[in-house]
Amino acid sequence: MAERMPVRRGEGREWAGRPDMWQEPFRELEEIWDRMGQLFDPGWATTRPGVAWQPMVDVEETENAYVFEVDLPGVRREDIAVEVRGHELWITGELKDKEHTGVLRRKMRRTGSFSFRGTLPGEVDADKIEANLADGVLSVKVPKAEVSKSRRIEIK
Repeated sequence: MAERMPVRRGEGREWAGRPDMWQEPFRELEEIWDRMGQLFDPGWATTRPGVAWQPMVDVEETENAYVFEVDLPGVRREDIAVEVRGHELWITGELKDKEHTGVLRRKMRRTGSFSFRGTLPGEVDADKIEANLADGVLSVKVPKAEVSKSRRIEIK
Protein backbone atom coordinates (compact mmCIF):
# COMPACT_ATOMS: atom_id res chain seq x y z
CA MET A 1 0.00 0.00 0.00
CA ALA A 2 1.26 3.47 -0.83
CA GLU A 3 2.71 5.55 1.96
CA ARG A 4 0.71 8.67 2.75
CA MET A 5 2.28 12.10 2.61
CA PRO A 6 2.79 13.89 5.93
CA VAL A 7 0.29 16.65 6.60
CA ARG A 8 0.93 19.76 8.64
CA ARG A 9 -2.06 21.09 10.47
CA GLY A 10 -2.41 24.63 11.65
CA GLU A 11 -4.76 27.45 12.37
CA GLY A 12 -4.69 29.46 9.14
CA ARG A 13 -2.74 32.68 9.62
CA GLU A 14 -1.21 31.62 12.94
CA TRP A 15 0.40 28.60 11.27
CA ALA A 16 1.64 30.62 8.28
CA GLY A 17 3.29 33.19 10.52
CA ARG A 18 5.38 30.72 12.53
CA PRO A 19 9.02 31.37 11.60
CA ASP A 20 10.21 27.87 12.58
CA MET A 21 7.99 26.28 9.90
CA TRP A 22 10.10 27.72 7.05
CA GLN A 23 13.67 27.30 8.22
CA GLU A 24 14.31 25.24 5.08
CA PRO A 25 11.63 26.36 2.62
CA PHE A 26 12.69 24.07 -0.24
CA ARG A 27 13.11 20.90 1.82
CA GLU A 28 9.38 20.29 1.84
CA LEU A 29 9.13 20.92 -1.91
CA GLU A 30 11.91 18.40 -2.55
CA GLU A 31 10.08 15.82 -0.45
CA ILE A 32 6.87 16.39 -2.41
CA TRP A 33 8.79 16.21 -5.70
CA ASP A 34 10.34 12.88 -4.66
CA ARG A 35 6.94 11.48 -3.68
CA MET A 36 5.40 12.59 -6.97
CA GLY A 37 8.25 10.90 -8.80
CA GLN A 38 7.47 7.68 -6.98
CA LEU A 39 3.87 7.89 -8.18
CA PHE A 40 4.43 8.80 -11.82
CA ASP A 41 7.89 7.55 -12.81
CA PRO A 42 7.97 3.78 -13.30
CA GLY A 43 11.73 3.81 -12.75
CA TRP A 44 11.67 5.82 -9.51
CA ALA A 45 13.18 2.95 -7.53
CA THR A 46 16.22 2.89 -9.78
CA THR A 47 18.18 5.38 -7.72
CA ARG A 48 18.32 2.85 -4.88
CA PRO A 49 21.35 0.55 -4.74
CA GLY A 50 20.75 -3.03 -5.81
CA VAL A 51 17.64 -2.26 -7.88
CA ALA A 52 17.97 -2.82 -11.65
CA TRP A 53 16.80 0.00 -13.89
CA GLN A 54 15.72 0.17 -17.52
CA PRO A 55 17.35 2.70 -19.83
CA MET A 56 15.38 4.85 -22.28
CA VAL A 57 15.18 3.17 -25.70
CA ASP A 58 13.99 4.18 -29.17
CA VAL A 59 13.20 1.39 -31.62
CA GLU A 60 13.08 2.14 -35.33
CA GLU A 61 12.20 -0.24 -38.15
CA THR A 62 13.86 0.44 -41.47
CA GLU A 63 13.48 -1.51 -44.69
CA ASN A 64 16.42 -3.77 -43.83
CA ALA A 65 16.78 -3.73 -40.05
CA TYR A 66 15.50 -2.90 -36.59
CA VAL A 67 17.56 -0.17 -34.92
CA PHE A 68 17.62 0.18 -31.12
CA GLU A 69 19.05 3.38 -29.66
CA VAL A 70 19.67 3.10 -25.93
CA ASP A 71 20.59 6.04 -23.67
CA LEU A 72 23.54 4.92 -21.55
CA PRO A 73 25.50 8.03 -20.54
CA GLY A 74 28.57 7.26 -18.48
CA VAL A 75 28.48 3.50 -19.14
CA ARG A 76 31.70 1.99 -20.45
CA ARG A 77 31.52 -0.37 -23.42
CA GLU A 78 33.06 -3.24 -21.42
CA ASP A 79 30.20 -2.96 -18.90
CA ILE A 80 27.50 -3.66 -21.54
CA ALA A 81 26.32 -7.02 -22.91
CA VAL A 82 24.12 -7.37 -26.02
CA GLU A 83 22.52 -10.75 -26.77
CA VAL A 84 19.78 -12.23 -28.92
CA ARG A 85 17.77 -14.92 -27.17
CA GLY A 86 15.11 -16.42 -29.40
CA HIS A 87 12.98 -13.50 -30.56
CA GLU A 88 14.27 -11.06 -27.93
CA LEU A 89 17.12 -8.58 -27.80
CA TRP A 90 18.69 -8.36 -24.34
CA ILE A 91 20.85 -5.42 -23.34
CA THR A 92 22.28 -5.65 -19.83
CA GLY A 93 25.08 -4.08 -17.91
CA GLU A 94 26.11 -1.90 -15.03
CA LEU A 95 26.72 1.78 -14.45
CA LYS A 96 29.26 1.94 -11.67
CA ASP A 97 28.94 4.66 -9.06
CA LYS A 98 31.94 6.92 -8.72
CA GLU A 99 33.61 7.38 -5.39
CA HIS A 100 32.59 10.55 -3.60
CA THR A 101 35.09 12.48 -1.49
CA GLY A 102 32.55 14.80 0.11
CA VAL A 103 29.18 14.30 1.72
CA LEU A 104 26.57 13.21 -0.82
CA ARG A 105 23.56 15.45 -0.12
CA ARG A 106 21.29 14.22 -2.91
CA LYS A 107 21.46 11.23 -5.24
CA MET A 108 19.31 11.30 -8.34
CA ARG A 109 21.55 9.80 -11.02
CA ARG A 110 20.99 6.14 -11.77
CA THR A 111 23.72 3.65 -11.00
CA GLY A 112 23.89 -0.11 -10.67
CA SER A 113 22.61 -2.86 -12.91
CA PHE A 114 20.35 -2.13 -15.85
CA SER A 115 18.51 -4.30 -18.33
CA PHE A 116 16.36 -3.98 -21.42
CA ARG A 117 14.49 -6.75 -23.20
CA GLY A 118 12.84 -6.00 -26.50
CA THR A 119 10.84 -8.36 -28.65
CA LEU A 120 12.02 -8.60 -32.23
CA PRO A 121 8.91 -8.44 -34.40
CA GLY A 122 10.20 -10.64 -37.22
CA GLU A 123 12.93 -13.02 -38.26
CA VAL A 124 16.41 -11.53 -37.93
CA ASP A 125 19.91 -12.36 -39.06
CA ALA A 126 21.58 -12.75 -35.64
CA ASP A 127 25.05 -13.26 -37.17
CA LYS A 128 25.09 -9.74 -38.64
CA ILE A 129 24.00 -7.70 -35.60
CA GLU A 130 26.13 -4.59 -35.03
CA ALA A 131 26.44 -2.56 -31.83
CA ASN A 132 28.17 0.80 -31.45
CA LEU A 133 28.55 3.07 -28.42
CA ALA A 134 29.09 6.78 -29.11
CA ASP A 135 28.30 9.89 -27.06
CA GLY A 136 26.42 7.90 -24.41
CA VAL A 137 24.08 6.24 -26.92
CA LEU A 138 24.28 2.52 -27.71
CA SER A 139 23.03 1.82 -31.25
CA VAL A 140 22.18 -1.80 -32.03
CA LYS A 141 21.34 -2.62 -35.64
CA VAL A 142 19.54 -5.94 -36.04
CA PRO A 143 19.29 -6.85 -39.74
CA LYS A 144 16.12 -8.53 -40.94
CA ALA A 145 16.42 -12.02 -42.35
CA GLU A 146 15.92 -12.32 -46.10
CA VAL A 147 12.60 -14.10 -45.56
CA SER A 148 11.12 -11.29 -43.46
CA LYS A 149 12.06 -8.40 -45.76
CA SER A 150 9.11 -7.02 -47.61
CA ARG A 151 9.25 -6.66 -51.34
CA ARG A 152 6.90 -5.19 -53.85
CA ILE A 153 5.31 -7.63 -56.24
CA GLU A 154 4.65 -6.43 -59.74
CA ILE A 155 1.15 -7.17 -60.99
CA LYS A 156 1.04 -8.54 -64.53
